[in-house]
Amino acid sequence: MTQEFSPRLTEVTYHRIFADSRGDSHFDTVTVEQGLARAAPPAAPFYVSSDSPATKYRFYTFEPGWVGELHPAPTRQFLSLMSGAVEMETTDGTVRRLERGDLVLLEDTTGRGHVTRNIGKGYALFFVIPVPAT
Repeated sequence: MTQEFSPRLTEVTYHRIFADSRGDSHFDTVTVEQGLARAAPPAAPFYVSSDSPATKYRFYTFEPGWVGELHPAPTRQFLSLMSGAVEMETTDGTVRRLERGDLVLLEDTTGRGHVTRNIGKGYALFFVIPVPAT
């Protein structure tokens, strides 16, 4: 599923994978509100969300044809797909196609996890930001 920009400039939407109490994983869609702010004076105001904690980042690169069999996320983390195309599948059978620019929050750090597949013809590159549990 390619990210579509919200018709309202004041929102950002992303995918989320989480585990339920039985250890099964599911997709959700999350919307974050933004407000117009002077966040970088003297630049003109732009839309900004509230801050959330993050202290490091990393990159994941998957070779063409790579499949990450059913696995929980190693940590709670945001993944932003910078290039390529992947599918992510939850244990409830839902499959979402992610393309460049899509963002997903992995919170299924327990339970059965999810499957990730590089379905593109080239490498898939994620920018990854581990985030603390809320």
